[in-house]
Amino acid sequence: MNSMKVAVIGAGQVGGTCAQRIVERKLADVAIVDIADGLAKGKALDLGQAGAIEAYNFKVEGSTDYSIIKGARAVIVTAGLARKPGMSREDLLSKNAAIVKDIAQNVKRYCPDSVIIMVTNPLDIMTYLAWKVSGFDTKKVFGMAGVLDTARLKYFISQMLDVLPTEIEAMVLGGHGDSMVPLIGRTTVKGRPIGELLTQEEIELLVQRTRDGGAEIVSLLKTGSAYFAPSSAVCDMLEAVLKDRPEVLPASVYLEGQYGMTDIYCGVPAKIGGSGVEEVIGLQLTSAEQEALRRSAAQVREGIEYLKRSRAI
Repeated sequence: MNSMKVAVIGAGQVGGTCAQRIVERKLADVAIVDIADGLAKGKALDLGQAGAIEAYNFKVEGSTDYSIIKGARAVIVTAGLARKPGMSREDLLSKNAAIVKDIAQNVKRYCPDSVIIMVTNPLDIMTYLAWKVSGFDTKKVFGMAGVLDTARLKYFISQMLDVLPTEIEAMVLGGHGDSMVPLIGRTTVKGRPIGELLTQEEIELLVQRTRDGGAEIVSLLKTGSAYFAPSSAVCDMLEAVLKDRPEVLPASVYLEGQYGMTDIYCGVPAKIGGSGVEEVIGLQLTSAEQEALRRSAAQVREGIEYLKRSRAI
């Protein structure tokens, strides 16, 4: 049995698939927590039985009790509500803030030396809240969004040009939402700038589809949202931490003057490794990209200020 443990908070589709990927990639034991009675335990039991077929020998346990996460090396937070018809953005923000606040307090209590990877939306705001409530060093709290958004952009380009996604270099910065900032000027296909292969109109369609990537899946599923790609993105970040194999990935990280921003979480490239965020990577952005990133961060700032006014922070 592997002595390293990862906690997954939230046993919904994203959390359950995260747990599955962790054991199938042979990364660590998994402790799943969910407030719904029996949900985490049932998924843990199912995953344990799958191990007899998939040949992984990792302990998977589930509970409503946070004590099972004690000693976890990393904590993945997926718990939270999805926005429902008639629910305002502020309503969703307040409800998920209460959930994340409780989670952060329990993480601080049971695994104070862990790294926290946030997935709960609104992502950048919830990551800021988890950092504040946990009291952890900023490098130990970061959010997953850019890896997912970048994967979506690569996929859409690959479909349009009939190439492999692995032949594409791309990166998406900014907040996870409508204001994300795909760096089109740095996007290449087999080493060629995308501007040489697609028209401006085609590029704009790709960018918009990337921004609407999550909503498109929601509209097709009718109930629920994406979970295969989000869980893959989380596990890429997790693997860099657990194996202490630093990798430059777009992540929601705390900024202290980088990109002209302070006291905010925003999606930028960062070196993720064993200690969490080991370095924020500075890129030379065009004036248009810098302005788009500033606008994206302004939306995050607005949410943080709302939580401060409502005394959630």
